Amino acid sequence: MTSVLSRRDTGARAPRPAAHFRVVRIGGLLAVRVRVRSVAVCAVLLASVVAVGLYTLATGDYRIPVADVVRALLGSGDHATRFVVEGLRLPRLLTGVLVGGALGAAGAVFQSITRNPLGSPDVIGFGTGSATGAVVCLVVVHGSPAAVSASAVAGGLLTATAVYLLAFRRRSVQGFRLILVGIGVTGMLTAFNQWMLTRASLNDALTAQVWLTGSLNSRSWSQVVPLAAAMAVLLPLLLLVNRGGNLLEMGDDSAHALGLSVERTRLTLVVTAVALVAVATASAGPVTFVALAAPQLARRLTRAPGVGIGPAAAMGALIMPVSDLAAQRALPTELPVGVATGAVGGLYLIFLLARQYRRGR
Repeated sequence: MTSVLSRRDTGARAPRPAAHFRVVRIGGLLAVRVRVRSVAVCAVLLASVVAVGLYTLATGDYRIPVADVVRALLGSGDHATRFVVEGLRLPRLLTGVLVGGALGAAGAVFQSITRNPLGSPDVIGFGTGSATGAVVCLVVVHGSPAAVSASAVAGGLLTATAVYLLAFRRRSVQGFRLILVGIGVTGMLTAFNQWMLTRASLNDALTAQVWLTGSLNSRSWSQVVPLAAAMAVLLPLLLLVNRGGNLLEMGDDSAHALGLSVERTRLTLVVTAVALVAVATASAGPVTFVALAAPQLARRLTRAPGVGIGPAAAMGALIMPVSDLAAQRALPTELPVGVATGAVGGLYLIFLLARQYRRGR
């Protein structure tokens, strides 16, 4: 496995001419340069999220016309419709959108840091670490849902710390070393989780196994509110250090020559992205492959180099509700969303590996 892939391998292309940028001035004091195609892609993806969301809220065992769904969202309509839309379906939808956005943004950061399309939290093991924290809380402590969420966040952060320190060598972290160490840690934590399930009682093992699959079932506003608050803090922070992430893709020496504090920027990106993965896992369990596929799909649509945090987050926010809708409607039996993302993501991973193999021949 090479540490640096070509732009063609990672899905990025050469920078577009300056005509594809626009300078937006805010209040006459702040000027921001934006890429027109990326903004257009984000707008289309977010519009698709709204369309999928309205369809999800309108369909199910109790079908509701879209017009009634809109009225319920605006605070009018009959009591039964508002209860189904706002009390049952909307929290599940918003949890999926927020979890997908968090995983997409985190995946973009890790793929940029490692300069490898396989540099995903799923592969590196941060999601598995969050799962380990939750399994220990479920099986050993028999904690409440709030305690399970807190344990998942703590497990993800501790795993990220261990992987980062093990990958740290010669005053820097190399991308390929981070991936290899993460794969090893993932294997060990997965084996530990399975061993914990074999030692647990039947009820605890079943509860933990459902959680490990990744599910949006029975999600309520108690999951939506803290997740939204965490996203409101962490996502702007990632966007703020986005320029540093773009410079890191040029290589540590080039980024340092341009005045960037390489390790400080990398550590800030890693900590923030791990926190996103941890809160997402705490809300829905270890949903696989969203963080792997969303950034790559977004890059192919935007045709832009660099850390596409916004497009990747928008793509993840679309993948999750679409996958959950397929898991609910495609088969007679409703499945956890993690089954749908795992099936689709596994095929996408095979495609990436086959494509990289053909490039290397």
